[in-house]
Amino acid sequence: MSYDSEALERREKEIHEENEKHLAGFEKWLKDKGVSQKTINTHVANVEFYINAYLCYYDDIYDAKQGARQIYGFLGNWFIRKAAWSSCAHIKTNAAGIKKFYAYLLEENVVGQEDYDDLCCTIKEYMPDWLDEMKRYDEMIFEDYF
Repeated sequence: MSYDSEALERREKEIHEENEKHLAGFEKWLKDKGVSQKTINTHVANVEFYINAYLCYYDDIYDAKQGARQIYGFLGNWFIRKAAWSSCAHIKTNAAGIKKFYAYLLEENVVGQEDYDDLCCTIKEYMPDWLDEMKRYDEMIFEDYF
């Protein structure tokens, strides 16, 4: 199979356009639920980073629907290493926002109940491991710096 960078760029552009629609709907959904604007801004920014940066980072790009099954690699590894602002608090905040985003996509029939349940179970089961990994990463960076 040959590598087609133009096809990959077209696919990524299509995904980003679709993601903009999802993000706009998500923002409205949060507003309708009475969430504060500050929290809305945080959740939308975190979800945007997940669906537009992480899910489209490698050659195997995923749309938001497929992203429900990609959370482990994001919060357990990629976010810790790639996001300069990563911290235990940010892992928790990202998990909360991404969970809400997929609840919205479930209501919109973009993802199925099984994908949503899998996302929630993965977050619940692996959150302690992700936080431990973040702490180890911070210690490694601190030791290397000094």
